Amino acid sequence: MTRIIIIEDNEMNRDMLSRRLGRRGYEIVIAIDGREGIEKTRMEHPDLVLMDMNLPNVDGWEATRQLKADIETRNIPIIALTAHAMNGDRERSLSAGCDDYDSKPLDLPRLLQKMEKLLMRANK
Repeated sequence: MTRIIIIEDNEMNRDMLSRRLGRRGYEIVIAIDGREGIEKTRMEHPDLVLMDMNLPNVDGWEATRQLKADIETRNIPIIALTAHAMNGDRERSLSAGCDDYDSKPLDLPRLLQKMEKLLMRANK
């Protein structure tokens, strides 16, 4: 089963996304801030990370940089999820090390397409 870590501090977003992905057969691991997300990613070795960028303790940009700097987690694909749809946010997320970017509110079919593309590339 494909394991996904959702690193999201907003309970409503976290619950909605975990339920919808769980119904599609993904195993879901939850982290509510950047520090916990880094720890769980290192422990669980998921197939993909969905990273909110505006997190308490350690923000998503720093959490991504730390995960991509770690030899054990650097190859795990990370999709940035952010309500920031401002000019330059996609580039900022990609320069931090994210493999893709999606804006909130989430369009699930679009997100699933991005997830599947990264999962297929990671499994080659």
